[in-house]
Amino acid sequence: MEALKLMNLGVRFLLEIIALVIVGYWGFHITQGTIMKFLLGIGSPLVVAVIWGMFGAPKAPFVLSGFPFLLLEIVIFGLLAAALFFIGKPTLASICGLIVVINLIFMKIWHQ
Repeated sequence: MEALKLMNLGVRFLLEIIALVIVGYWGFHITQGTIMKFLLGIGSPLVVAVIWGMFGAPKAPFVLSGFPFLLLEIVIFGLLAAALFFIGKPTLASICGLIVVINLIFMKIWHQ
């Protein structure tokens, strides 16, 4: 059982990294113009990382719990699926969304 819990934490970490990469990819591919591409491509994942680091990370300075933390998780990981959908990858968005939901369920069941 401990191996499954560790694997779930590993999946969570990968989802966090993938969310940053995909949001950055979305930023570079959603707009026209070089300046906007760089602003959204670099700025979007930076904003997501700062928000997650301030409120959602295990060693965050302002720890959220309960419903506010769940809402933050839904927003951050929902951005992953939304970004994939808006760059024209609806199947991949659905798969990532399903993985996020399963991961969140196990995170709550196992109090991770």
